[in-house]
Amino acid sequence: MADRVWSDDKILQEDLERIAASDLVEWEALRDKRILVTGATGLIGSLAARALVCASAERSLNLKVAALVRNPEKGKAMLGAFLEDGLELVTGDILSPVAVDGPVDYILHGASVTTSKDFVDHPAETILTTLKGTEHLLELARQKQVKSMVYFSSMEIYGVPDAASYVELPSFIARRQNLPDSVQTAAVLREADYGYIDPLQARSSYSEGKRMAEGLCAAYAHEYQVPVKMVRLAQTFGAGIPKNENRVFAQFARSIMEGKDIVLHTDGSKAHCYCYTTDAVLGILTVLLRGTDGEAYNISNEETYSTIRGMAEMLIEKYPQSGSHLVFDIPVDANQYGYAPTSRMLICSEKARALGWRAQVALPEMFERLMGSMEISCS
Repeated sequence: MADRVWSDDKILQEDLERIAASDLVEWEALRDKRILVTGATGLIGSLAARALVCASAERSLNLKVAALVRNPEKGKAMLGAFLEDGLELVTGDILSPVAVDGPVDYILHGASVTTSKDFVDHPAETILTTLKGTEHLLELARQKQVKSMVYFSSMEIYGVPDAASYVELPSFIARRQNLPDSVQTAAVLREADYGYIDPLQARSSYSEGKRMAEGLCAAYAHEYQVPVKMVRLAQTFGAGIPKNENRVFAQFARSIMEGKDIVLHTDGSKAHCYCYTTDAVLGILTVLLRGTDGEAYNISNEETYSTIRGMAEMLIEKYPQSGSHLVFDIPVDANQYGYAPTSRMLICSEKARALGWRAQVALPEMFERLMGSMEISCS
């Protein structure tokens, strides 16, 4: 790779180089093409947009990346360093029909409400942003006759798995976490498995919205032959998270970095898988170029399966110099935090692996890279 500096954040720089150098992506399919990215100032969308520009420069692909942003000033602040290398900012709001001049060959649709508290405080806006926004992008894909589109969905579409779907965990996972007997089972979920979602709960606005949007994507693929695929992302984190990020991984990381106790507002028995940002972007690009129209693919690293409590304990053990301890402060009404219902879901990604994708970054390294990036952004 060329010695081009794409970011002052050395961790993010390494991540961009890792994606651009990966042989998991059929890069030649993107030569001389134009790709639209929505949610381009979000964690995954921004990394995807920047990585595509980086790969185009490193591989001389002449790939053009159009980043759809609501706030052009925020877009310039985050993506401005890439504007001379094939990135363009397109100002627009997905709640209105999306207008993009010129051809569009591919679409990555990642724009969404992502804050758990907003799901509870603004459930109508959460659903409408998801559904109307996806409709407008599907219409654009139809008009532009794109070669492929990927919709960023979520593992939350699985809801709460039925008790009958729980099976004994693989021994290496239970042994690694020293899990108590009460949590040594999990629902192993593939793309055809669905649990219960209560549509009358405000917190369900996100998961129900994602389900509805996936249904709309499948309908457009069937009725209008729009070549859209869905990726169901496990909780994803890595370098470059916003300073105000408040999801549990960021709270835990800040507690360790600041030498504060990790405070849990639940018993910590909820468990699921995670995915590092570079693995997620490579999975998205793999599905974009190799996936089957109208189908969904889990993008998750099964090796990262952990209870919330287990993740906290792993960090405290890995960074004893922090002096952090695990503290429980369970409120009477945990709904105020917008937490998803408690479940234990092992999200299986064998369908995506059959396309040639594989997750590579383990949970301890995920946190190591996350905190390394956070240190740089706060210095």
